[in-house]
Amino acid sequence: MSDLLARTAQLVAVASESHHERELTDLIEAELRDRAPWLVVDRVGDNLVARTMLSRPLRLVIAGHTDTVPINGNHPGHIDGDVLWGCGASDMKSGLAVMLELACTVERPAVDVSFVFYEAEEVAAVHNGLGRLFAERPDLVAGDVALLGEPTDAAIEAGCQGTMRVEVTYAGVRAHTARPWMGVNAIHRLGAALARLDSYESRQPTIEGCTYREAMQAVRVDGGVASNVVPDRATLTVNHRFAPDRTPAQAEASVRSLVLPDPRDGDMFTVVDVASAAAPAMGHPLLAALVSRHALEVRAKLGWTDVARFAAHGIPAANFGPGDPTLAHTKDERVHRAPIERTFAALDELVRRGP
Repeated sequence: MSDLLARTAQLVAVASESHHERELTDLIEAELRDRAPWLVVDRVGDNLVARTMLSRPLRLVIAGHTDTVPINGNHPGHIDGDVLWGCGASDMKSGLAVMLELACTVERPAVDVSFVFYEAEEVAAVHNGLGRLFAERPDLVAGDVALLGEPTDAAIEAGCQGTMRVEVTYAGVRAHTARPWMGVNAIHRLGAALARLDSYESRQPTIEGCTYREAMQAVRVDGGVASNVVPDRATLTVNHRFAPDRTPAQAEASVRSLVLPDPRDGDMFTVVDVASAAAPAMGHPLLAALVSRHALEVRAKLGWTDVARFAAHGIPAANFGPGDPTLAHTKDERVHRAPIERTFAALDELVRRGP
């Protein structure tokens, strides 16, 4: 086995902020074609898929995004003992290093494997490379089960919560601030919604042994006309993270009941974007084998990940990667050697033995 920490450092040293993944994708493609001639390699834009074609009864998809958030004084990264510091070290170039090593060392796995390296996960969904593959080349991402290399510190994070962004515009009536009783202050109406949000108690449903924790947060406020005018319009933006036991329609109703319980003429409630949740799918034989044979911790994924894309296409999926999710996107992003090696060992055993 290669030194996976050093291998991760090589990937971190290649900057790949969202929309600028080409150099890293070129590097990965060249290595796959050189070291793994048994794989069928396809490229769609800056999305790369390498597959075994052994006619096994099961196909495992292992996927990871090649982009990072913007560099924040933490590039090209450096190794200090058994810790690699640098942009993308946790999210998720350590996961990419594991994928590359598996692809280049396991020539005849017990299950067919598709390695999917995709672009633009850290930006708006319209740019997401996995979404493009599902739309243009669904054959490249087809499988019986999928694992996303999102940072989980070598635990399984099952399913994922949905996410919804809502804009609520409160109507008022303009008036002079010396005679406010002649108007209706839209900002004050918005303020009442903020108070309700501040008192919000999250649902924490347990699904298949995984406890999810919903969240509803105000993330932006806009309003005001002039310093001597009672404002007639104010807009609140809310982000809601909802558990897999709720549909987007149910999540929308939950937000609406809290932030706009008594709508007035002129009020507007707009769902700006939404991504469905994904239920845990740990009953699949490959996922069950991965957990039981390595005594992996299984917990709920509180954020949204591309697990939901696979679930929407009927492919059970989970998150499993070496990075620490609490360090992702931070200036001090880093990854330790041990979880990289644990993740590789578990996946190596899985693809060699199957379920």
